Amino acid sequence: MTFKTQTGSMKSFPQYEVWFITGSQHLYGEAVLSEVTLHAREIASALAASEKIAVNIVFKPIVTTAAEIYEVFAQANMRKNCIGLITWMHTFSPGKMWINGLKMLQKPLLHLHTQFNRNLPWDTIDMDFMNLNQSAHGDREFGFICTRMKIPRKVVVGHWKEGAVHTEIDHWCRAACGWHDWQGAQFVRFGDNMRQVAVTEGDKVSAEMHFGFSVNTHGVGDLVAEIAGISPAAVDGLVETYEQQYLVTDTLKSMGDKRESLRDAARIELGLKQFLEQGSFKGFTNTFEDLYGMKQLPGIAVQRLMAQGYGYAGEGDWKTMALVRAMKVMGTGLPGGNAFMEDYTYDFEEQGGLVLGAHMLEVDECLANGAIRCEIHPLGIGGKDDPVRLVFNAGGGVALNASLVDLGDKYRLVVNEVEAISPPRDLPQLPVARCMWRPKPDFKTAVKAWILAGGAHHTCFSQNLPAEVLEDFSEMAGLECLLIDGETRLKDFNQKLNLLK
Repeated sequence: MTFKTQTGSMKSFPQYEVWFITGSQHLYGEAVLSEVTLHAREIASALAASEKIAVNIVFKPIVTTAAEIYEVFAQANMRKNCIGLITWMHTFSPGKMWINGLKMLQKPLLHLHTQFNRNLPWDTIDMDFMNLNQSAHGDREFGFICTRMKIPRKVVVGHWKEGAVHTEIDHWCRAACGWHDWQGAQFVRFGDNMRQVAVTEGDKVSAEMHFGFSVNTHGVGDLVAEIAGISPAAVDGLVETYEQQYLVTDTLKSMGDKRESLRDAARIELGLKQFLEQGSFKGFTNTFEDLYGMKQLPGIAVQRLMAQGYGYAGEGDWKTMALVRAMKVMGTGLPGGNAFMEDYTYDFEEQGGLVLGAHMLEVDECLANGAIRCEIHPLGIGGKDDPVRLVFNAGGGVALNASLVDLGDKYRLVVNEVEAISPPRDLPQLPVARCMWRPKPDFKTAVKAWILAGGAHHTCFSQNLPAEVLEDFSEMAGLECLLIDGETRLKDFNQKLNLLK
């Protein structure tokens, strides 16, 4: 379940393949087709060897007939580790040949608009060269048939050796990994969502039909039974891990008066993980309003399980939980983390306006910059014992927040690019992990645009995913994506929202 950063030339997703499919036809003779094959194989090999691309790129024999196209697309649909296709038209490949294949394609599609040669051979170019190297011609035909058929896809333009092209392909590949991970994924809710809250509600049947993952509820009693079965020896081992990895406050140490609370927290973590593993769940959500039989609201347990790759969101918010999981997958191998977050409170004056993000307890330690403290503090809601949690500051740098919302007739992903900062002052009385950021393009514009778009108060905060990855993911998932970035102007944003009504 854990997603670890890879080093060197090792792929972040060695288990996944993207197939490289080249279109041509028999009009130009076998000699041309042989050369097309050589060129396609060389391009596919270069992409496969690129350290910028996180998945394996696999060359497939060129396709020259409707039957060949249909067959390779059918194979891709059936191959579990194939997460998408890259298509390229080396010569002219008539669009009607692609119709039946495109109609049944179930995997994400990237259209690479490139050509084998970077430059024209000015002194020697003739019609033989033109007929062979006519991607400018063939890719437009393919583009037309995709547009006519309303096929979702990404188009990347540039020479296949360019680093920028490899980066664009990688962004799409990462999105495809997140989309692939959702297909057939199982998520669990312990209890219902927080009472009377609108944005955490949603149609789980519609979501399963639309996104491919299922969300089902288990009673908190089922989890409590799992927690109760954890052995004292297992608890001892995890408590020792806490003491090795974190700065444990005195009251939680072996002679402290809250030591048993630390053991309760460890028992909850072990029971939660065991429940998730036994059910093959990729994420979970709970609510402080349904804790029957539990000693404390899970704090450190949730933080550590998220750091291991599980999706999570509070108050029964299953949509954000699923988004957190997808973004963790998409960010695999990149420095920085992806974590559940909540826009909590503001400083209207400091640095033009800052947002302080946090949650009651559950911010993922993958964001931590500096020491991580293991502490216990009172919690005024939930009616249980004081919960143990990890307290830290998140680091600064380029980041974004993303929110998945159900608008009844459609789903929308709202994304805001931000500049994360280290807190400019100490927060000695704040007993939770925290993150601060300046939203782009500026505080007031970003906040107003977010509210107008219906963005939720729960988000996934990302330190490593560019907005392009989420835009690619939205295309695959059939999501309406609204980006708030440095170029956003409220007048234009409002006009776009009016067109989307």
